[in-house]
Amino acid sequence: MRALLCRGIIALAAPLAHSTRAQPINPIVREGVTETISAHVYVIPDGSVPLVPNVGIIVGTRATLVVDTGLGARNGEAVVREMRKVTRGTALYLVTTHVHPEHDLGASAFPADTTFLRSSDQVKDIAAGGLDLARQFSQRSPFIADLLKDAAYRPATIVFEKETTIDLGEVRARIVAMGPNHTLGDTIVFVEPDRVLFAGDLAMKPQPSFMNTASTPAHWLATLTSLEQLQPAHIVPSHGPMGGIELIDGYRGYLTTIQTRTADLKKAGKTLDEVIVIETNEQAKYPDRARLSGAIKAAFAEAP
Repeated sequence: MRALLCRGIIALAAPLAHSTRAQPINPIVREGVTETISAHVYVIPDGSVPLVPNVGIIVGTRATLVVDTGLGARNGEAVVREMRKVTRGTALYLVTTHVHPEHDLGASAFPADTTFLRSSDQVKDIAAGGLDLARQFSQRSPFIADLLKDAAYRPATIVFEKETTIDLGEVRARIVAMGPNHTLGDTIVFVEPDRVLFAGDLAMKPQPSFMNTASTPAHWLATLTSLEQLQPAHIVPSHGPMGGIELIDGYRGYLTTIQTRTADLKKAGKTLDEVIVIETNEQAKYPDRARLSGAIKAAFAEAP
């Protein structure tokens, strides 16, 4: 009787558990969980929720810089509320690691006097793609569509070419355009003297994603070398867990392996489709097949 009862409970629970797992987590920036990373740096962690970024708040005696905004105005408002809990200066700056919707389309919620910095590459990225990716995201669920309703890219207050530095008072933020890697307009922020690096999608635990045809493994590897030379004590990626130099090492190993193997297979006369099949089977430990094939395609195009 006890065995029958247990089997009955399991049978009833199984569909419920499946239903729970199938429910997507809404991409909302959480409030009240902001972490102190260093003397001047705070992070609102993403909780590893898709379409939620790790948001940075860098606080000086004169001004505050926010890195990334969340998906749409509702998330931008949450970021502003968290920022106001820790800010000391009166001036407010905003920068985004790249122009994908979850990083940039919450900017409209920031105060009108916010100084919004963009690299010229980000401006070109917006001109080329517009809101195409936002429209794709909106098709994922009614909730996301509502977050992105009436979303638009906020014009920059300052457009810089390669690099600019902001003195926030007792702390400086070095903002650098890194060229085509994940996107055309990848931008990093390095906080001095805290040695905190906001790396965007350039070094994370998740696999690299090539979303721009100008990107190559060679350029991304050179970018990783530049990031390593900064000697960061803490790395805050766009998504996923924060860490240290191991995030750079992980991406370097992944990209080097794919670059070398793809070049060898191409030299042996394999077609791109054949190379994708071979390497996908060889690299079974990497769960995201789409990102893997994207890296292989970039490496194949680069190889002689």
